[in-house]
Amino acid sequence: MKEYIGIDIGGTKCAVVLGNERGEIVRKLRFPTQGRDETLKRIFESADELRADRAAAIGVSCGGPLDSRKGVILGPPNLPGWDEVPIAAMLKERFQVPANLRNDADACAVAEWRFGAGRGCKNMVFLTFGTGLGAGLILNGRLYEGTCGMAGEVGHVRLFEEGHAGYGKAGSYEGYLSGGGMAQYGLGSAADLAGMAADGDEKALALWRQTGAYLGRLLAMLIDTLNPERIVIGSIYARAGHLMEEAMQEILKREALEKSRRACQVLPAMLGESLGDMAALSVAMEPR
Repeated sequence: MKEYIGIDIGGTKCAVVLGNERGEIVRKLRFPTQGRDETLKRIFESADELRADRAAAIGVSCGGPLDSRKGVILGPPNLPGWDEVPIAAMLKERFQVPANLRNDADACAVAEWRFGAGRGCKNMVFLTFGTGLGAGLILNGRLYEGTCGMAGEVGHVRLFEEGHAGYGKAGSYEGYLSGGGMAQYGLGSAADLAGMAADGDEKALALWRQTGAYLGRLLAMLIDTLNPERIVIGSIYARAGHLMEEAMQEILKREALEKSRRACQVLPAMLGESLGDMAALSVAMEPR
């Protein structure tokens, strides 16, 4: 059975995993993200330890912006100093195996489509709804990247003229449908707000209902535009979707075309805490 190396590069932590073509994680190494050079050193050492030279391929999942076709990281905001890093070429040269790079939303979309809540469908949207908000698009049975690899940046779409800032724009969807955006209410993190809601705090419950309504507006736009079979939502929605569901569905019923809405399931991501690992492995498994 073929084995692959997956590398998940995040703003606070990184993981390097060895897995097989069935999506089974054989071994995993984790470490904090530090400066660029120190983190790259740890990535190469970890891949060495997992015998990357024996893997069929290496896949890297990382926040954008990046150039997936050239395999270059282009200075993501959560990775200061990572400008013009040719990570795919560096890995290929070091280990003499093919190496691919994808932004994390696209990588997670492929992972959920291949191994999780999107299995068996042809048209799927994956929403990150975590630290930030991005989308990965599976259209007609394949990943859709757009002309320059920037398809799916729904966090940058403006919800209001002014308001919470996200993705460098005041009033954007990311300013309201992300951990960073929800923290701007000044009541704590998304986890704090979920705990408050569980304790019956009316202010927190109202905030979750409002967030659900904003999510419903975004989903209606995606359903009417792309007519997907499933929309799979990760992170915060996967853990706290029950707090948003009623308000989200109310907006969907009001805003989305009925035929398209009825054809689409909205589901939480299924891969849970292993999603980042599976995303990186899925990048490695892409046909070359």
